[in-house]
Amino acid sequence: MAINYTEHFETRLRGIKEEGRYRVFATLERIAGRFPRAIYHAPDGSKKEVTIWCSNDYLGMGQHPKVLQAAHEALDNSGAGAGGTRNISGTTRYHVELEDSLADLHQKESALVFSSGYVANEGALSVLGKLLPDCVILSDSLNHASMIHGIKDSKQEKMIYRHNDVEHLEDLLKSIDSKRPKIIAFESVYSMEGDIAPVKEICDLADKYNALTYLDEVHGVGLYGQRGGGVAEECGQLDRVDVIEGTFGKAYGCMGGFITGDESIVDAVRSFAASFIFTTSLPPSVLAAAKASVEHLKVSDIERQKMRKNVKQFKSRLTDSGLPFMQGESHIVPLVVGEPNCCREVSDILMRDYDIYVQPINYPTVPKGTERLRLTASAAHSVEDVNHMADVLQDLWQSHHALRAVA
Repeated sequence: MAINYTEHFETRLRGIKEEGRYRVFATLERIAGRFPRAIYHAPDGSKKEVTIWCSNDYLGMGQHPKVLQAAHEALDNSGAGAGGTRNISGTTRYHVELEDSLADLHQKESALVFSSGYVANEGALSVLGKLLPDCVILSDSLNHASMIHGIKDSKQEKMIYRHNDVEHLEDLLKSIDSKRPKIIAFESVYSMEGDIAPVKEICDLADKYNALTYLDEVHGVGLYGQRGGGVAEECGQLDRVDVIEGTFGKAYGCMGGFITGDESIVDAVRSFAASFIFTTSLPPSVLAAAKASVEHLKVSDIERQKMRKNVKQFKSRLTDSGLPFMQGESHIVPLVVGEPNCCREVSDILMRDYDIYVQPINYPTVPKGTERLRLTASAAHSVEDVNHMADVLQDLWQSHHALRAVA
């Protein structure tokens, strides 16, 4: 019998709905100058103001006056679009100025801007692997999907080491012929666990076994280090990491991704990465906004200090309430629920009864049985926001069966 395509896809969708992991997107309208407030547009056409508690705009830079002004000026000066790929009329002065700023941020020879952090990881890792003959890529078991995609596309041997386990990583390195090229690919801040990689120890192993280091700093840039260079800067390892990848879509409050490194490495990625070569480049307004954000956070620590204060207060309140959040060192607070339908129910209660928006995180983003609410206390939240959220979660934990089910 010939396949009925509509029925087939409906069956597949019904399966994930029954498992409780069907994703429903909340339609939000951010309010300029009032983050983390937004207008929620409900499916029934109604609207209400909510407080966002799961945004990656950790420092509120998407609303910063300098960032908005830079975007407006670039839009007025150069129009809406870039006009093409980077190779064909799409490289603007805004690209060049931003890349110069990023190279300075990480004290590297060169930088390259991509359309997103995902594309940066996929493009860079696939090219680096392909260009190194008989390469082995050693990947942390919790690396992001974009890194896994890039490693897979390199078509080189891959070894997976246990999450943040430097002893296991060294065991794998010992097993590889010393003459073979090696890349250690890892993240600085793991966004679903909230923990931080042992950057120095991994760099030590890279030196010992002659491996290239590739560090994803998407949840670190802007937030850590004296100038926002990331965890590698904060722990004094910038000069030891060969390639740093980052994004403008999180702490910088904008859009796009990038890599920094030695000129030859960056140029190789620029010259061979299909995801870079064949993609229309970012528009001037986005690039100018990103540069303004990067430059501001090189000299301003106010936003980082405010966020850290809020995170410390939030974690302290959750600890006092006995809530089961993952005790990572970073700014990310994953509150474990442990069951997808439960996770969705808690999210719905927060939105319906408390005007708080938190998106449930389910499989395949996290393993089954570890479903969670990924909470972020940003620099833009007030002390009252933090205490209110802690009070609400404590009340749900104590009184509602959805949260009690995970005890």
